[in-house]
Amino acid sequence: MANILVVDDDRSLSTLYEQEFVDEGHNVALATDGFEALKYLENNRPDLVILDIAMPGMDGIETLWRILGKHRTLPVILNSAYSQYQGNYMTWPANAYVVKSGDLTELKAKVNELLGVFAAK
Repeated sequence: MANILVVDDDRSLSTLYEQEFVDEGHNVALATDGFEALKYLENNRPDLVILDIAMPGMDGIETLWRILGKHRTLPVILNSAYSQYQGNYMTWPANAYVVKSGDLTELKAKVNELLGVFAAK
């Protein structure tokens, strides 16, 4: 069982992710923006972060850099509806990039892959 932080301003999507990953046996915390995610990380250490890019206030790219500035080894999956960010070098430090879809197969596979890789270290 892993602790996952989902950062997304779309509450219905966050709730869907929460339910799916809880059903798989994980604990899930939700944050609606980058500021809330950083505040959560001050007192908590999840095993993995799923991070949206297009969010109000602080976008996911800035949030990614701030997270990795303090938690260099924390695995982060960028999860965006916009595939064009994948080519942006500012997203490259993320451990994975998954384009949002109604089918969560790819996202779940990346979560399981990264949890397995980082648990082995």
